[in-house]
Amino acid sequence: MDDEDIEKVLFAYLKKKGFWQTERALHDEQIRLSSGSHAETALSRSERGLALYNDGYSKLRSWAYSSLDLYKHELLRVLYPVFIHCFMDLVANGHMQEARTFFQTFREDHELLYLRDLQKLEGILSPSHLEEMELARSLRQSKVNIKLCEYSYNLLLQYLQKTQSFTMLEVINEHINFEVTSGQPVSISDDSEVMAHVGSSRDIAKHVNQKEVRWGLLEDFEERLEKTLSDSEKAEGENKDNDVDDNKQKRSAEAGKQGTSSKKLKKDKVVGAIGKGVRSETSTVSLAPRVKPELTLPIMPTEVEQSILDDLRNRVQVSSTALPSVNFYTFVNTHNGLNCTSISYDGSLVAGGFSDSSLKVWDMSKAGQLVKTASMQGDSESAQNDHLLGSDDGNRSYTLFQGHSGPVYSSSFCPTGEFLLSSSSDSTIRLWSTRLNANLVCYKGHNYPVWDIQFGPFGHYFVSASHDRTARIWSMDRIQPLRIMAGHLSDVDCVQWHANCNYIATGSSDKTVRLWDVQTGECVRIFIGHRSMVLSLAMSPDGRYMASGDEDGTIMMWDLSTGRCVSPLLGHSSCVWTLAFSCEGAVLASGSADRTVKLWDVTSSNKTTKMDENKGSSGNRLRLLKAFPTKSTPVYSLQFSRRNLLFAAGALSKSC
Repeated sequence: MDDEDIEKVLFAYLKKKGFWQTERALHDEQIRLSSGSHAETALSRSERGLALYNDGYSKLRSWAYSSLDLYKHELLRVLYPVFIHCFMDLVANGHMQEARTFFQTFREDHELLYLRDLQKLEGILSPSHLEEMELARSLRQSKVNIKLCEYSYNLLLQYLQKTQSFTMLEVINEHINFEVTSGQPVSISDDSEVMAHVGSSRDIAKHVNQKEVRWGLLEDFEERLEKTLSDSEKAEGENKDNDVDDNKQKRSAEAGKQGTSSKKLKKDKVVGAIGKGVRSETSTVSLAPRVKPELTLPIMPTEVEQSILDDLRNRVQVSSTALPSVNFYTFVNTHNGLNCTSISYDGSLVAGGFSDSSLKVWDMSKAGQLVKTASMQGDSESAQNDHLLGSDDGNRSYTLFQGHSGPVYSSSFCPTGEFLLSSSSDSTIRLWSTRLNANLVCYKGHNYPVWDIQFGPFGHYFVSASHDRTARIWSMDRIQPLRIMAGHLSDVDCVQWHANCNYIATGSSDKTVRLWDVQTGECVRIFIGHRSMVLSLAMSPDGRYMASGDEDGTIMMWDLSTGRCVSPLLGHSSCVWTLAFSCEGAVLASGSADRTVKLWDVTSSNKTTKMDENKGSSGNRLRLLKAFPTKSTPVYSLQFSRRNLLFAAGALSKSC
């Protein structure tokens, strides 16, 4: 007879004899003993759990590192998500000291790839922080997707079953999704594609990326310019032939002018060769399909079209064998107050946004012509040359725009240079006139600092990016946004227009890039692959490719039609703050906090990509053409002029 049967008999006897007080006392004692045993059991389970987390992860780590080299790199991918979820489980259970010890013991294994995330997670000091911190909340509410070959997956299951690591098995089942593939292990070079620490967003991206993206160029404007340029080149060619005949006649009549005529002939030949080169390059862009604009674009003035045509006629061919000239504007004596720079399309105007809420514009066509005005703070030393901005012996050589009530984080010139936009931590956007030197409009809509602002390719429309996790499309004639693009999980740090004005690209601190349809405001592409916040974007002139740069110095080239990364680039050693394509799209320029401007051969990379896609390979890289190091100036902005001259700007750093 067991204890329960004895207790039943005892209670029945007491009840039968009427000893109800004894019966109640015995019942209360039984409840007290039972609750005490449950508490001891729970306590022992909790203490045993602490050891299971530490020992279980330690043994899993040792097993993964001692695996065969062929499968080791796949199995090691499992460690990081298991590590962070063990840490967060300990925190959630209130074992802060044990969680800190666990975190510090094993964090060194993951610092190389996940240092940014670890620095954020290190700030978790209580269970409430798991809900307050965005990264922790996102990790706990979603699963990680990891690709493993079938053999590696079976090895992991056998280990967990053989060692009876039920705690590790529970963590893996709850927080990891395995994509098991047949054949050989996934190569190490594809590591950025096999694991995404954004939970189910990769599945969402697959669904979103099935939507159609019409990445071509606008049919009316491009074709009209090409036709006009072609007609003008034919007329110029006929005139040059006539000039050559006239020169021959004059040369035979006046032998003394032979040298001058020869120089003229050589110049004509050079101009003709450049013209042919430009046509051959622009024809590459003209191969892009034509689309209709979804926005009502402003009518371009005749003088602006004529200016664009003049630039196209005089455009210099840029390629892997003919690199562009670089004109660098260096800001001095900024005292770490310069937050952003922007350069007009022709390079004649340079703007700087400062922490004291001011916006300053330099007219480079008047460089050296100082205007006598009141002395401004921070401008006290003499400039060394025309490319040093910010020092002028008490004379002010710039136009000062004041109106913001917080640091200015971004600025953007319209294509004609007539208007300038600025965004600030005061959550507003301001439109300035460079002709009137006045503030025209203040746009209010964001609730938090506005990190980036960009004019559209044809002006009038512009897009903003903010800490409130949204991007917004505006027009100059309306004070309220036309579209609000919401979907990022963190700050939207940078924005970029597509060449045809039908799409907007946004880069975010959630490590993703999104492409939005301006007409509907819907997300049509999600690009996953970066391991840190995305800080810069650039669109190729033909509209098919997009480049993105992140905080770790990685640049990725994306195919908009497929949503895939066609060429990752590991070149810079620090943040990539700015990217720019040449006018024909043959060269990509990148500027970084590592104080260099680098040029990459995009054309050869894309050709290689197409061949590799047919072969099923994805290990290609962009080819570095040249690196231009500055003395001690991080590169804030890059801008190719329509004539393919590359302008760059940055602030001299005296801490180097």
